[in-house]
Amino acid sequence: MQAVLVPFSPHSSSTPAAAETWQVLDEPAEWPAFGQLEEGDAATGRWASQVAVEGMHCAACAFTVEAALLKVPGVLEAQVNAASRRARVVWSATATRPSSWFEASAAAGYPLVPAGSQQASARRARELRMALWRWLVSGFCMMQVMMYAYPAYIARPGDMTADAAQLLRWASWVLTLPVVLFSCGPFFRSAWRDLRTGRIGMDLPVAFGVLATFAVSTAATFDASGPLGHEVYFDSLTMFVFFLLTGRWLEARLRDRTAGSLEALMNRLPDSIDRLAPDGSWNRVAVRRLAAGDVVRVRPGEAFPADGVVVEGDTSVDEALLTGESRPVPRPCGDRVLAGSHNLSAMVRVRIESAGEGTRFAQIVRLMESAASRKPRLALLADRVARPFLAAVLASAAMAAMFWWHTDPGKALMVAVAVLIVTCPCALSLATPAAMLASAGALARGGVLTSNLQALEALASVDTVVFDKTGTLTGDVPRLERIYCRQGLRPGDALEMAAALAAQSLHPAAQALVNAWNAQFRSPPGWVVEQGAETAGLGLDGLMRRTRASIGSGQRMRLGSSTFCGVNSLEVDAAQVHLSDEQGWVASFVLAEELRADAAAAVAALRAQGLTVRLLSGDRDSAAKEIATRCGIDFAQGDCTPEDKLDVLWRLQAEGRQIAMVGDGLNDGPSLARANASFAFGRSVPLSRAHADFVVLGDRLATIPDAIAQARRTLRVVRQNLWWAAGYNALCVPLAVAGWLPAWLAGLGMAASSLVVVLNAARLAAAGKASG
Repeated sequence: MQAVLVPFSPHSSSTPAAAETWQVLDEPAEWPAFGQLEEGDAATGRWASQVAVEGMHCAACAFTVEAALLKVPGVLEAQVNAASRRARVVWSATATRPSSWFEASAAAGYPLVPAGSQQASARRARELRMALWRWLVSGFCMMQVMMYAYPAYIARPGDMTADAAQLLRWASWVLTLPVVLFSCGPFFRSAWRDLRTGRIGMDLPVAFGVLATFAVSTAATFDASGPLGHEVYFDSLTMFVFFLLTGRWLEARLRDRTAGSLEALMNRLPDSIDRLAPDGSWNRVAVRRLAAGDVVRVRPGEAFPADGVVVEGDTSVDEALLTGESRPVPRPCGDRVLAGSHNLSAMVRVRIESAGEGTRFAQIVRLMESAASRKPRLALLADRVARPFLAAVLASAAMAAMFWWHTDPGKALMVAVAVLIVTCPCALSLATPAAMLASAGALARGGVLTSNLQALEALASVDTVVFDKTGTLTGDVPRLERIYCRQGLRPGDALEMAAALAAQSLHPAAQALVNAWNAQFRSPPGWVVEQGAETAGLGLDGLMRRTRASIGSGQRMRLGSSTFCGVNSLEVDAAQVHLSDEQGWVASFVLAEELRADAAAAVAALRAQGLTVRLLSGDRDSAAKEIATRCGIDFAQGDCTPEDKLDVLWRLQAEGRQIAMVGDGLNDGPSLARANASFAFGRSVPLSRAHADFVVLGDRLATIPDAIAQARRTLRVVRQNLWWAAGYNALCVPLAVAGWLPAWLAGLGMAASSLVVVLNAARLAAAGKASG
């Protein structure tokens, strides 16, 4: 899914060109490119938009962006994730337009770019290159300054004349200028932005420390006999900047490797594709211009731009992101291909069936964007701690300066600088989101999409896993095995009526009847369903009439469970669906369900993790218990309505249990919403996916125990990060106040603390890759 945008420059936020760019985003047709409608109609409803935030360096930047966005009338909610540098903005189309809150954020110094924009990726690459240049300049100047400072450290009285010492100071001052004027540019811009908005950011202490150190050292260089002239700190200043830039550079690289892996997975659609013109020629067009019915040509190595059917050629396809299948999948002529999958073998022609927001890839992108922009509960707690902590930092620095001022004004300023630098709470704010995003990226590569980062916390503490049966432990669609029907009615006629009614549902049993009809007959059923309705977990009913019959001549029929249809069930231990009309029983269909190949192994893995496994099914109790026995599940209950499943979850949670629910049917929606953590399979109905915290792509049940193990590792890493961040500050603050921690060492410590947090989080990506 690509955002539809004209070129956008974050550095021209106040120019007329930028205002014109934002006006383009006010067109309702552009909104689905970077958001989705939550309620109401497209032009006046409530939208949730995903945007990338430019210019962010720390968690305090996220506070500033959130505050700027929430001041705009019509913006209902704003969440900015400091680790992914993405924001989720919920706004009302009746009260505001995107240009208003884009302009507000840019005025605060943080331009926004719609998520999925190709310009955002290119601009981030340019920023990384510029950051590398700043780091190289600071490193080169630091080495030279250290070379000039070295003689002063080792010289004994009388070894060096005053003129020579002063010359070395002048040389150090000249070499420090590029560091202050060029390498420190981002710190000063961010600090000035915070001052203009009346906020305290994490770059404000850094900028103040750099300026204070440079001012004291410059005063000593120009007036050696003055009150601050007995010592210069150019070496400490350049070392501090070099270490800080080193930490930020490595942190940015690691961030791209962990949280950035989500974006790498999302940006898989091509920008353009060859489309067949009416005259038989091929034209290169933008992917956003594709529509259902178009025929496109996809070369080997290209990604499919939309969902469609191969109409010419045979190939193999990489569908790892979409189905979790890591091996190439053959796709001969006539097979369906999905947007975002890659063509591997040969050039094929594809007829488009659905494009843009209608593709499965677009649904996956929305889930991943939502996960990348939302903040988990522990991250929100850390942010709340970080806000007052910044004010306490400034107060501590001021008190430390006052304490040392009467003894040595120069040292007082340097102590204040060290306190400001060492207490910057970057590590505290990164501790949770860095780990959560790294884990979400690892799960996505393994075939599990995370729609809610906070669910990783809940998943790590579950002690009970509850499975649905049909379509979850068993295959997606069962197979029709036998048909019993009313005397005088042929089985084929009974199947025709059932298939016509079943076509109104996505339930696996209904799809089994539709598939059985399609496999035997090439024409659609000769019945029309009117006033059709589905009762979750029970069945379908509707007014049915022959295709050519007059309106009003139909009969009301029901398809579903024996209770729903008011008939007796068959005396067989197998899944069964019944058809009835106003006179009573019409037909019964026996379905053969095949257990998923890895169902027993997945249940065994869950039990090995110390989890209790249960089965709740709407199918007959005997069929549910037979499947449970084959899987190794001790607790099974059949004949469950959606209310029954919900009641079981209530009782288990009342006993203090933490529940993970795994389902895929319409009747599982309430249970998925009620559980502490929930999984829906990728082929499940949309309602189930909407309520689920995790969406399993493909059909591997083994991803469930893998995801739980990954969540437990994630929570351990989060706790390690929080303890590290808290312990680092508890140890270093007293040292800085006592004057035992120089500014350069404080900068090294601050950079190292953030780096340790991100490196520790990066282990989750490696662990997820190993387990996948």
